[in-house]
Amino acid sequence: MAIYSMLVLLLSNAVTLRRDKSILYSRATIIMFLCSCLLIAKSLSVTFLDRGVGLYGGLFHATPITHTFHLFIFFISAIILQLTAFYPRKVWAMPYSGLSALLTKSFTYDTNLIGKMGGQFRIIEYPLILTFIVIGGTFLVSASDIVSIFLSIELQSYGLYLLSTLYRNSELATSAGLTYFLLGGLSSCFILLGTSLLYANSGTTSLDGYYVLTGLSSIATGTNYVGDGLSMANAWYNPLYLNVSLLIMSVGFLFKISAAPFHFWSPDVYDAIPTIVTTFVAIVAKISILIALLEITHYTSSFFSAFSFSWTSGLIFSSFSSLIIGSVLGLTQFRIKRIFAYSTISHLGFILLALCINSLESIQGFLFYLMVYSISNLNAFIILVTIGFSLYPFVNSLDVAQQHLNDAYSALRDRNNSPIQLVDQIKGYFSLNPVLALSLGITLFSFVGIPPLAGFFAKQMVLSAALDSGYVFLALIAILTSVISAVYYLGVIKQVAFDSKFYERDLNLQDNYTDTSTGYSTISASDPSKIRDNESRAQTAAVEEIVLSFSLTVTISILTLVLLSFIFTPQESLSMTSILALTLFNP
Repeated sequence: MAIYSMLVLLLSNAVTLRRDKSILYSRATIIMFLCSCLLIAKSLSVTFLDRGVGLYGGLFHATPITHTFHLFIFFISAIILQLTAFYPRKVWAMPYSGLSALLTKSFTYDTNLIGKMGGQFRIIEYPLILTFIVIGGTFLVSASDIVSIFLSIELQSYGLYLLSTLYRNSELATSAGLTYFLLGGLSSCFILLGTSLLYANSGTTSLDGYYVLTGLSSIATGTNYVGDGLSMANAWYNPLYLNVSLLIMSVGFLFKISAAPFHFWSPDVYDAIPTIVTTFVAIVAKISILIALLEITHYTSSFFSAFSFSWTSGLIFSSFSSLIIGSVLGLTQFRIKRIFAYSTISHLGFILLALCINSLESIQGFLFYLMVYSISNLNAFIILVTIGFSLYPFVNSLDVAQQHLNDAYSALRDRNNSPIQLVDQIKGYFSLNPVLALSLGITLFSFVGIPPLAGFFAKQMVLSAALDSGYVFLALIAILTSVISAVYYLGVIKQVAFDSKFYERDLNLQDNYTDTSTGYSTISASDPSKIRDNESRAQTAAVEEIVLSFSLTVTISILTLVLLSFIFTPQESLSMTSILALTLFNP
C-alpha cells in the first residue's frame, strides 16, 4: 500500500501546478500511513501464530518484532506529517464560532498571521520523500539478508539526503545536506565493504547462515581429529573472519545513527536543517537501523563462544564513548537543537549497551528504551516547533541588559525555517504559555530519567540487565553520565520556568491592527481585491484569539500524557516488550 501511494504521489507532483497543494498531499499521506497501520495490526496475529514468515526467498522476513516496529514507524511518521498537514494557528473568534454565524457571516484574515504562507506548506515533494524514507525504513526492519539490508538502508539514506536539502532558499540547509550526503556515502562504503567481506569469507548472504556458522564454528574451533595421519586441527571455519567483517560493517551503521566516535556530523546537521525536517531525521532513521542491528547482533552472537574477540566489542566501545561524549560535550552548548543532538548521542549509549548484552532482559530493555526515546524526542521537537509558532505577537524584550540577546537573535540565520535556535530564546516562556512550558519540562525530565516518568523505567531496565550480565563498570559510567547530562536539561528548564521573561507584546502589531475604541485587532485579507463585493473586507478579532492549532495541542497533550502516565498503566507496554523479546529468543 505504501509503494502504490508513493507512485500516486509521484504522478500527482508531476502534474500539479500549485505548490500550495502540499498541505493536501500531507493529509493524504497521513491517511495512507494510518491505513497501513490498520493493515499491519490485522496481520499481527499471523506473525505471532507462526513466529515469523519468510518473504521473497529469504531476503525479508515478517516477525512480531518487525511488524510491531512497522506499526510504530508508520504511526510516528503520521504524527510528524501533522506539522505540514495542518495550519499552525487558527482564529477562535466567539462572535463567529456559532453555527448560524458560520453559515451566514464571512470571516477573512491575514494569511501571514495565521501561518498559511509558511515555506513548509509550499513544498509538494515533502510527503513523497517522506514516503520513500518510510518504505526504506520498513524494508530495513524486515531485512534478513545482507543484500536486502544494504539496498534498504540506501533507499532510506537517499531520501534523507534529499529531505535535508529540501528547503532550496536555505543556504544552511543546503550546506548541512551536502555534509550529510558526503559522510553518509562514506558510511555506505564501510557497509558495502563489510558486506563483500562477509560473502567472500562465508559464501552466504543470509543472516540465518551466519547464525549457523558462528554457532558451529565456535564449538569446533580447537578440536583435533587425526585420521590417516592427517591432523585436522582448526579445520572448521575460523570465526575471526566473520567478526572482522561484521566489525567493519558496524562502523557504517554507527555512522548512520551518529553514535560516538562517529558522531561529529550530527550536531551540525541537526542545527542547520529546518526544525520540521530535524524532527524526522533524528527519529525515524534511527529506529530502523537499530532494529536491523538487533537482528544482526542476535543472529551472529555465539552462545558457545570459544574465542575472545567478538565484533560486539566495537559496540561496547561505541556505547562507552557515546555515554561520555553525549553528556560532557552537551554541557557547553547554547543552541537548543545541538543540545538535542548530544542528548541523542547519550541515549544511544544506553541503547547500544542493551544491544551488546543480548540477553532476554536486555533485549526487553532495548525495545522499551527505543520506543520511549522516540516518543520523548518526537514530543520535544514538536514542542520546539510549536513554541516558534506561538511567538508571533511577541518581540524580544527591549531591556538594555538584554540588548546582547537581541543582537544575537537578530544575527540568527534561517529564522523563518527554525525560529527557535538559542536556549535564551525560550527564557521566561512559562509566563507566556504555562501548559506548553510544563509539557516541555515533563519531556526533559523524562530524558533525564526522573521517576515516575517513562524515561526512568527505560534506563532502569537497561542498567538492571547490565548489572545482571556483569557489565558493572559500564553501568556505573551510565549512571554517572546520566547525572552529568541532567545539568544541561535542567538548565533549559531553569531558563524556561524561573528566569525573567524574554518577550513582550509587539507594539507595532498592536498599532497596525488594534482599534483603540473597541480594543480589538483588525485581521484583514492579504489580498482584499480578491474578495467578492458581497463579503466584508475585514473583520475584527482580538490578538489573543489567534491561538495554536488543534492538531498541535492535542498531539503534544497525548505524547506528554504517555510519558507521564506510564506509572499508572505500565503493564501493557512492559508485557508487549517482554513478549517480543521472548519471540526473538524462543522461535
